[in-house]
Amino acid sequence: MTSHPSLARIVVVGGGPAGLMAADVIASAGRAVTVYDRMPSMGRKLLMAGRGGLNLTHSEPLEVFLTRYGAGANRLTPAITAFPPAALQSWCESLGQPTFVGSSGRIFPRAFKASPLLRAWLHRLTRLGVILAPRHRWLGWDENGLALFAGPDGHSQAIATDAMLLALGGASWPRLGSDGLWVPILAAQNIGILPLRPANCGFVVPWSDSFRQRFQGRPVKPVILSFGGTVRQGELMITAGGLEGGALYALSAPLRETIAATGQAILTLDLRPGLTAVELERRLLISRKGRSLSTTLRAAAGLSPEAIGLIREVSRAAIDQHPGALAARIKSLPVTLTATGSIERAISTAGGVDMVESLDGQFMLRTKPGVFVAGEMLDWEAPTGGYLLQAAFSTGVAAARGLLSWLEQNPE
Repeated sequence: MTSHPSLARIVVVGGGPAGLMAADVIASAGRAVTVYDRMPSMGRKLLMAGRGGLNLTHSEPLEVFLTRYGAGANRLTPAITAFPPAALQSWCESLGQPTFVGSSGRIFPRAFKASPLLRAWLHRLTRLGVILAPRHRWLGWDENGLALFAGPDGHSQAIATDAMLLALGGASWPRLGSDGLWVPILAAQNIGILPLRPANCGFVVPWSDSFRQRFQGRPVKPVILSFGGTVRQGELMITAGGLEGGALYALSAPLRETIAATGQAILTLDLRPGLTAVELERRLLISRKGRSLSTTLRAAAGLSPEAIGLIREVSRAAIDQHPGALAARIKSLPVTLTATGSIERAISTAGGVDMVESLDGQFMLRTKPGVFVAGEMLDWEAPTGGYLLQAAFSTGVAAARGLLSWLEQNPE
């Protein structure tokens, strides 16, 4: 093991949105900073997010925006208020990447992808003197409090730091860098951590073999999903193991907690959002004579083969073909979810460092002075729609400002 102590050494661990934003803030304040990441290059999860257009944030009023963070809203509000969506847009424009507001209110870079933004960002960080150190896995601290890293050659390095900022992400999409292996490291330091759980995730449905073979990989749209009084409209994707899709992701938190408590959750589908049950019943009554059930559902109700397949799959016993009962089935189809999809395939994760018990108001660990935490390592979750990246950027800014303030107060 080699030791490389140095004075006034600031280290950011994690080269995702939160870590790179923290490095941006620290370097812009004239401080030297090194960013370590275990992957061969920085920003890999940002690039993945950009495959669908890079939804950076949302244009809705800030007071509404903040409610999207549920139980984490109180702790995130100061950070997001200090670096709100408008500030994120201005930051993008400073990198030569103007933004636009889509028809849904979501905000995207005009290039509609992440790579131009990331290239411009890394170029600016280099100009600011930020040192990027890929292929370095953080291992924790040694007995002298030095930060331990496994370098590209596999040898461990002990590095003296004046301040550290951890932004290692959650545990979704581990092949992009965030594998959750920091959890036992911090837990060994008596830092409160809530278990990492999948968020914005798919769910398991025990399909029959015949349904799975015929319909996996096919969408159901349009559809309205209901659970626990919350309603979302969008699209579902039938998978080999269950269901995925944006509308379902928006309900993932209450569905996940219900499954954890009771072993299952009943999701209700409206497979014909454009028609009332009364109108459906009328159409079915007129069309029913002499036709098969599938033909009636297709011709009279306008259902897709996927929707018809779902009705048959859920109603594995005989289907009540009375027009009124059939209309009610189409408008309120119960689908039993038995588990969440794997955390590795989730868009994001819930759980992480307890923001109430383990952090002070500047995002510093209470039991590790000079160590700050940002991004998805923290215990918060939000739906897709720009809320995830906004909170990652905002907490990166807040933790970096907290770090700078702490260094000024502790010059020794």
